[in-house]
Amino acid sequence: MSRRDPNELRDKLLDKGVALLMEQGYHGTGLQELVQSAGVPKGSFYNYFASKEAFSAEVVKHYIDPFIKQLDRHLQRKDVSADAALRAYFNELIEETERRDFKGGCLLGNLIGEIGDTSELAQTSLRNAVHRYRDKLREGIARGQREGSFRKDIDAKDMADFLVNVWQGALLRMKIERSVRPLTQFCDMLLNGYFRA
Repeated sequence: MSRRDPNELRDKLLDKGVALLMEQGYHGTGLQELVQSAGVPKGSFYNYFASKEAFSAEVVKHYIDPFIKQLDRHLQRKDVSADAALRAYFNELIEETERRDFKGGCLLGNLIGEIGDTSELAQTSLRNAVHRYRDKLREGIARGQREGSFRKDIDAKDMADFLVNVWQGALLRMKIERSVRPLTQFCDMLLNGYFRA
């Protein structure tokens, strides 16, 4: 009988954590439900995570990594401009929200609203994730500034912060409107408007 890869079990717990926290929130997700849905013994959970709070902090990192990689893939393309790469990236996200029937939004935004001010560990994890994401956006904006597509009178970091802030608000609005209109408006007004050189 072969032993299971410990990283495979850990990743399975984190994958289930993303799904459950996205659907039910931090307070609505119990550890028993998590381990049952992952098919992992409860004792195994504590081999990887000291607590539900520590687990949630790891889920945040696990959640944001694919978005950063996806964004980076767009920005690494040399055959398209930075502004076109950013628009293509956000258009993919918009299409995905439509496929999910406007459910979920962004786990970071959801957790920031639910536990961002009640747990120092959560605050740190969420802040690090937001900053990593912002920094990747800043790379694209700075490249767009060098290429002459984006305005240069505002620092790329400030523009990236603003982009993250407006995107998070647009995602919240999308959930209650059940429409991608707030997201397409975000692209039109910022990437195709305010940011333009």
